[in-house]
Amino acid sequence: MTTPGAAGGSSAIPQLVTAPLTRAAIFLVVTINPGVENSAAVRSFCPDLAALLRAVGFREAEENLSCVMSFGSAAWDRLFGEPRPAELHPFREIRAGTRHAVATPGDILFHIRAEPIGLCFELAAQIMARLGDTVAPVDEVHGFRYFDRRDLLGFVDGTENPAGQEAVDATLVGEEDPAFAGGSYVIVQKYLHDLTGWNALPIEAQEHIIGRKKLSDIEIDEAIRPTSAHNSLTKIVEDGAEIKIVRDNMAFGQAGQGEFGTYFIGYSRSPSTIEQMLDNMFVGRPPGNYDRILDFSRAVTGNLFFAPPATFLDEVTPDSPPAPDEPAAAPAAEPSQAIPPMSDGSLGIGSLKGKPRS
Repeated sequence: MTTPGAAGGSSAIPQLVTAPLTRAAIFLVVTINPGVENSAAVRSFCPDLAALLRAVGFREAEENLSCVMSFGSAAWDRLFGEPRPAELHPFREIRAGTRHAVATPGDILFHIRAEPIGLCFELAAQIMARLGDTVAPVDEVHGFRYFDRRDLLGFVDGTENPAGQEAVDATLVGEEDPAFAGGSYVIVQKYLHDLTGWNALPIEAQEHIIGRKKLSDIEIDEAIRPTSAHNSLTKIVEDGAEIKIVRDNMAFGQAGQGEFGTYFIGYSRSPSTIEQMLDNMFVGRPPGNYDRILDFSRAVTGNLFFAPPATFLDEVTPDSPPAPDEPAAAPAAEPSQAIPPMSDGSLGIGSLKGKPRS
């Protein structure tokens, strides 16, 4: 197979990773079933996604339907072989005391967005009908906008998202990896919140954990907010410039089951930006000065994917890649980082932020 990775450069058309935030989303993670025939079926589906998206979205063109398809490290090797995106690797699990950023299975992520959830559902159903027994679903989350873009902890989420060209620069690979220019790295984590414990805190205590005022969303002055505040730990600065990411987090839950969560999804030009944010949250900066959101939230999934340009998907063919279809005993994730034990807490989330790398 001629790998379509050579589609990089100015001719590459990216997928809609910087599409406007919507009122609803579905996050669908699947694994590819064993067998060369299943790999061929997935490759055959790649160039068909755009037509499927047009067919579903045309019926309600004003509702901003979009879908970004991205691939995990092992799936990339199996489907496409070489060349591969320079920074694509398994999700890096983190353990720090009782805090744990878990790594979970996932070969393909479909990030489906629209204003009504019904339109998202229709596209997800059509995708799964098309793929059939080729894949096995491992996680599906239906997200919704909660009031004025708040998470279920009650704080506005995504305030520091870049916009326009700044968002493009923050999310799309450039000259640093020309074969995959126009692609984007994606990290996702599904977090469950202990709202009973969180809501028992005084509002002022919550604000100092987040680093913002709860009602107004105004950032607390750096001179008086704790160094463990979420927005302090997730601010990444290199050479005097803040490194931004784009996140499109969504609330989700089942009130009757007592499930309340945030689905974190971050797009970045380099996965190292989000990985540093997670290190700061779970390990602490300095170690032990961790994000206190983690005392009330825990991550139950964790994946790193690469979203190639739309032109890459359009050029994929069903024939076999040069690499073996079934790699021998590929690890699900990189080994946990060696981190000394720290105080109690689970994982959590909020509006990760971070400016584009030069």
